[in-house]
Amino acid sequence: MQASRHAAPASLPIGSDADLAWVRQQVRQAAAELGFGLVQQTKLVTAASELARNTLVHGGGGHVEITPLGVAASSGLRLAFVDTGPGIRDLDQAMTDGYTSGGGLGLGMSGAKRLVHEFEVESRPGEGTTVTVTAWATAVPPSRPGA
Repeated sequence: MQASRHAAPASLPIGSDADLAWVRQQVRQAAAELGFGLVQQTKLVTAASELARNTLVHGGGGHVEITPLGVAASSGLRLAFVDTGPGIRDLDQAMTDGYTSGGGLGLGMSGAKRLVHEFEVESRPGEGTTVTVTAWATAVPPSRPGA
C-alpha cells in the first residue's frame, strides 16, 4: 500500500496521560481529514485510546505511528502502537474477552480488534509489543494477489 497525499506519517510519544489525550485528538483529526464519518471516527479513536493506554500501562510507554493510506479510491489510516516493554506472554489469552492483567474489563485488545478492519500484534517477551490497526473511511481495498 502506498501513503496517501493527505498528510505525512506522524510519530507521537506515549509516556503520560496527557499523551493519551493528544493521541486521541490527533487520530480524530487525521480520520476527519481522510473523510471518515463520525461513527467511523469514534470507533477508531476508541480503539486508539485502548491501545495507547495499553502501550503506557503495560508496555511502560512508547509511541504511535499514524500513517494515512490511499489505495485506488480508498482512504484509510494505519496506527502502529510500539513499546519496548515486557511483551505479551500469552497472546491468545490477552485477546480473550474478559481477560485482564490490569484490573480493567478485559475488553481492550479484543474490543479494539472489533472496531477496525485490520488488526495485527507482534510481541516478544522481554522485547516489547507492536499492535498495528488499519481502518478504512471508504471501501476496503481488495486484496492484491501476492500482497
